Amino acid sequence: MGGIAFGTSGWRGILCDDFVFDNVRVVTRAIADHVAAGPDKDKGLIVGCDSRFMGDEFAREAARILAGANIKTFLCDRDTPTPVISYEILRRKAAGGINFTASHNPPRYNGIKFSPAWGGPALPDTTRDIERRANEMVGKICPERPEFEQASRDGLIEEIDPQQPYLDALKEKVDFESLARLGTLALNPLYGTARGYLEKPLVERRVPFKIINSHRDPYFGGFPPEPAEKYIQDFIRLVKGDPDVKLGIATDGDADRFGIVDEDGTYIEPNYIIALLFDYLVRVRGMKGGVARSVATSHLVDAVAHHHGIEIHETPVGFKYIGELISQNKIIIGGEESAGLSIMGHVPEKDGILACFLVAEMVAREGMSVKALLERLYQRVGRYVTKRENLNLSPELEAAFPTKIKEIPAAFAGVKVRDVVTIDGNKFILDDGSWLLFRKSGTEPVVRLYGEASSFERLQAIMTAGRDFILS
Repeated sequence: MGGIAFGTSGWRGILCDDFVFDNVRVVTRAIADHVAAGPDKDKGLIVGCDSRFMGDEFAREAARILAGANIKTFLCDRDTPTPVISYEILRRKAAGGINFTASHNPPRYNGIKFSPAWGGPALPDTTRDIERRANEMVGKICPERPEFEQASRDGLIEEIDPQQPYLDALKEKVDFESLARLGTLALNPLYGTARGYLEKPLVERRVPFKIINSHRDPYFGGFPPEPAEKYIQDFIRLVKGDPDVKLGIATDGDADRFGIVDEDGTYIEPNYIIALLFDYLVRVRGMKGGVARSVATSHLVDAVAHHHGIEIHETPVGFKYIGELISQNKIIIGGEESAGLSIMGHVPEKDGILACFLVAEMVAREGMSVKALLERLYQRVGRYVTKRENLNLSPELEAAFPTKIKEIPAAFAGVKVRDVVTIDGNKFILDDGSWLLFRKSGTEPVVRLYGEASSFERLQAIMTAGRDFILS
């Protein structure tokens, strides 16, 4: 194993390879020591997991490790959505939370995500400290841990059910009553943690729905638990084939990401959903404040912001930066192109459940399909078309990439480069408002290429130019 390294959303590894109990114990103890060094040690930690293989056992072992460090655990009694753990941290005023999840990654992965007391994903200073502590322990010690039953009797482990408090709080963020005028909703929790969380508010209000993939399956039906178009074809067929269904909503394995299918079976890219909800919250709800998007997210968000005279915050990739702005009440909404968003007054963490229900509310109250709403928005602020590709690099191209990316080209596809943004990767803004972003993977010989333009034809031209720039 090459050591413990935290990425944009925690430490991830392959089960039975580097994600094993010994390393879980070490990382958990490192988190315990980090918390013990601060002012919140006596406030306890929320511990939960998603629906992956052995997640509940890893969570129980983490509770034992925390008990060995004399830190109380509030242990979720079943697999739990990431935003629910975030809400429970804030509700209990806990010192933070440990979440065993690999989010939308394939079933062979698991991970540990730490959220501090403010409820959002840990910022780099925090994860660097945890990394250092963990790597000093790897292979050297086995942290002390009492038996689970004894720690429970001693009051150091308390099992909790966080579902109802979260759903009660969601009622303040979503107009559930409006969903009665929507028609039938299709639900797809993708075998993950949103099981029960998507259905219960609808059952309470007698909103008709149809649901698939609603049992726990650690293999997620044979696909990564990501609500992307290529992985939810069964759901798209359901929505398209049922005339009663007016909208399809899906969540990923830990319910922090969303997927939206319009009434005719069209998958709607997250970029467009973020902009639509932003416009809706300002125009219909009357919310006031700024807006945040990651550097890789559509400038349709910017166009909406300019239309309403609202301040824009551009952040590096990683929801922790957006979450920090939400926790400071600086923004109405913040989102990432990878299907993560949250809103003012809610958790500073991606929430796919909230996103899905907000879209349902928007469609119900506006009385229009998502595609119709998007076309109407285009008429007001202009058309934006986005795309992302992964470019695989040969060893020679990977070695040459750092030098190549520093050589700013004069133009792409015949249009002059107007500006370069380097807060995360290299983003080239062109004179016509189109742009290209190149981000090198930290773990693979891959460059992630993002592009946006005002038409499919123009987008195709700049994406071709981007591929040629990297691969030639």
